[in-house]
Amino acid sequence: MTRFDSLQAWLDWQEKLHPRPIDLGLGRVAGVYRQLNPEQKKLPTITVAGTNGKGSCVAFLEAIYRAAGYRVGAYTSPHILRYNERIRIDGEPVDDTLICEAFTRIDAARGETSLSYFEFGTLAALSIFADADLDIQLLEVGLGGRLDAVNIVDPDAAIVTTIALDHVDWLGHTEEAIGREKAGIFRPGVAAIIGDQQAPRSVVEVAEQVGAIALKMGGEFTYQKRLDDWEWRFADIQIGQLPPPAFKGEHQYRNASAAIMAVKTLQPVLAVSDDAIRQGLQSAQLPGRFQLIAGAPRILLDVGHNPQAVQTLIDYLREYFPEIRIHAVFAMMRDKDIAGVLNMMRDKVTTWYLAPLVNPRAASADMLETIFQQQGLDNVRSGFADFTEAFQAARQNTGQDELLLIFGSFFLVSEYLSKFS
Repeated sequence: MTRFDSLQAWLDWQEKLHPRPIDLGLGRVAGVYRQLNPEQKKLPTITVAGTNGKGSCVAFLEAIYRAAGYRVGAYTSPHILRYNERIRIDGEPVDDTLICEAFTRIDAARGETSLSYFEFGTLAALSIFADADLDIQLLEVGLGGRLDAVNIVDPDAAIVTTIALDHVDWLGHTEEAIGREKAGIFRPGVAAIIGDQQAPRSVVEVAEQVGAIALKMGGEFTYQKRLDDWEWRFADIQIGQLPPPAFKGEHQYRNASAAIMAVKTLQPVLAVSDDAIRQGLQSAQLPGRFQLIAGAPRILLDVGHNPQAVQTLIDYLREYFPEIRIHAVFAMMRDKDIAGVLNMMRDKVTTWYLAPLVNPRAASADMLETIFQQQGLDNVRSGFADFTEAFQAARQNTGQDELLLIFGSFFLVSEYLSKFS
């Protein structure tokens, strides 16, 4: 018997079920997973962790395997518009019915075990994928790696993208500590793909300690850009005439290279042609990351919410919008490095518009105003009732040849796409 008859009712209940919204650890969720999957059956799996670039890697992998004709499941988070976006089959979000049926199975299997919102979602994705006749599943870590619910599944290839200071209250206060947590997805004898040349030493150390096969960007594999294309290399394998990745920014070449390394690692299991790789790099889709909306003014959406992600945004703005005045609609979660982000963007933004978010984790207007004052920034407009009011004020005061940037949070981008797209 099902507990609820709508997806929203399930989600509302899950948000209140567990005493803590984030509760890292595998004991509870692994126990329920064993009840759901007593035979421990597993699809070929690629798991992706990292501070930034996880979503891009999954999007590239998803597009490449689909171009090769495989049936692909992808689990990512967070969503932008609908919860269903987190669980995709062949590029399409699954419907409410499938998710509700999975939640019912999980609820029956858990007994008295309390699960968090994210743990319910992870188990739902795994349950749905197990019944969907897939060729491969792609799992994006939500937070960290070692103790994240996704890590109950042993991957056949594991990718760690970039490492930066984020979620320090849960993962540690240094990049070395955070790298160690994220490298917790590595397994003995399995490819451990390190997609950042500047990765903390701890990432490589974990790979060595567990007996994983460490494959590092700039070491075992690399890429080289040319005038109109680029090439990827690993040992004596070379793929040339690759098209620029579908997503803008130099960092996307690194993300695409890591994805290609994973595909080549799994080649004995799932053969993929170089043409499928080329097609996938061009067809990948990822809303909210450097998403440009045509018009006058042009609107740029970016979900970047930590200094490393914002540095890639700055690089993008320098390359594609030099000498253009930028106005920003801005909000961030209160546990992020807001001051660091403002300091990086201070010379890029002409006027800031602070947009209130209806989210308990969001920094309040008073908190944002205080941080702006501490940073010596006075080109700020606040006091708006909601996102819509802030956005409309910003759009009205942005010239036709200027750029309106909406950035700082997934929730902020979601507000725009849900109301104005």
